[in-house]
Amino acid sequence: MAIDEAILVAVGSGDALSTLRLYAWQPACLSLGYSQNIQDVDMTRLQTRGWGLVRRMTGGRAILHADELTYSVIVPNHDDLVSGSLLESYNHIARGLLKALHNLGLAVEINEHTPGMNSNAAGPVCFEVPSAYEITTQGKKLIGSAQARRKQGVLQHGSLPLYGDLGRITQVLAFSEEAERQEALERLLRRATNVESVSGRRLDWEFVAKAFVEAFETELDLRFEEGELSAEEKKCAYELVKTKYSQPEWTGRV
Repeated sequence: MAIDEAILVAVGSGDALSTLRLYAWQPACLSLGYSQNIQDVDMTRLQTRGWGLVRRMTGGRAILHADELTYSVIVPNHDDLVSGSLLESYNHIARGLLKALHNLGLAVEINEHTPGMNSNAAGPVCFEVPSAYEITTQGKKLIGSAQARRKQGVLQHGSLPLYGDLGRITQVLAFSEEAERQEALERLLRRATNVESVSGRRLDWEFVAKAFVEAFETELDLRFEEGELSAEEKKCAYELVKTKYSQPEWTGRV
């Protein structure tokens, strides 16, 4: 999360080009949305499993990052990709995501209209309900995305579960009784899915990442240059870890 923000700072200052970043997590990590209450987390259960915890600078609800491809799109505010309203920019980026999954042979679509996308009734799990312009298949959410707009530019990142047990996240969230945990698990499995379940095969991370790059280039008329973090981006990321993302004042907010 610190690296995503560091890239946003660099892009906003003109020290970096607009960036598509593709990454994974080790070990698994629970990420909370910007305004989500830390009391949604059962810290004992989380620590027992050895999973990490972080708070995103974007909104939404809890995501367990494991067995997935995570993407981030980071551009200055004047970029055509994020022109218009928040939902219009979601739609622009969703076209690239949709093309990538179609290229992987997945029958997916853009969820254009979801009433009550931020309803408190949805529960603490991000993947329970698809928001507008997120990617679904047969009514189930496949990619969860969130966006933050700052003076430096726009950051949108999202999670594509490739395989594994989506229901694991309910084991580290706080519920008043076990019956509620079971209900949340069943609700999540009805409403979300992963690539392996859709395709019937386990796709390699590098293979999926290549599909993302190719789809964004062709669908959004972009040309990428493969690169590494600059020295300044690394320095900024380390500083953000030290002063923000590792601090209870940030992660432990209620």
